[in-house]
Amino acid sequence: MTSTIAFDFVRALAVELSAKKVELPSFPEIAVRVRRVLSDPKSSVDQVVRVVGSEPSLAARLIRIANSVSFNRGGRNIGDLRTAINRIGYNMVRSASMSFAMSQIRSANKLVGLESHLHELWRRSTVVAAFAYVLARRARSVNADEAMLAGMMHGIGKLYVLTRAVEHPQLFADSAALEDIIRDWHASIGQAILENWEFSEEMALAVGQQDDYSRDAQEGARPDLRDVVCVAVVLATERPEGAALTALLEEIPAASRLGLDAAHAPAVIAECDEEIAALSDALGG
Repeated sequence: MTSTIAFDFVRALAVELSAKKVELPSFPEIAVRVRRVLSDPKSSVDQVVRVVGSEPSLAARLIRIANSVSFNRGGRNIGDLRTAINRIGYNMVRSASMSFAMSQIRSANKLVGLESHLHELWRRSTVVAAFAYVLARRARSVNADEAMLAGMMHGIGKLYVLTRAVEHPQLFADSAALEDIIRDWHASIGQAILENWEFSEEMALAVGQQDDYSRDAQEGARPDLRDVVCVAVVLATERPEGAALTALLEEIPAASRLGLDAAHAPAVIAECDEEIAALSDALGG
């Protein structure tokens, strides 16, 4: 019975994906409005402030982020939303709005029972975002704030599958079947969602190809956002050490392009641990 339900569910996902009808159900309106205003090149800071300010909890979160250790190096606290947005930048506003949306989704009545899945997804997204941020900052050829946002968005396809699967509770009785569906479909669904939301092509590809460990690039090519997200996902998932870390990095061309080998990886992981703590505290959840 479960295999039939899983097959029907996957077939429905395939239809939605091919028809480009991939939209998150129960997605908070404030996150949608933030996405729209930030994707419009004609939007002014005043418009962004008005949209964000319409949700006091999100506005308070952005001010807290602006005053966090990561963004307030000079120790000068601020209290107004405009200054906070200017300090942290639009990509961080996007990341924070996504984190806020996930916290709201967890409390949605129709998604009761998904709390542990959604919390783990938020936690993992924060870890991948921190790894992506640190890796991009080291690479210098990738915008670190954009990498953080891509890391935060890497699991958006998983969120889609979970919120759709709630209509088929039998799938949650077979955790292996659900995990297989998520593993096989989340990346391509995530890419489709970001394309629908008019994120950059580079970010959509980075999410869509996050599991493509064998992707080659032209010899001598500088690392790009896809390399950063791919390696961030691997490190956040595996957290390997010693010989296992060396073997894993040698198998991933993206790690080589990022200059990440067994000698440098432990320092990067240690730096990421600090960034994970700071980012988790800033984003809340």
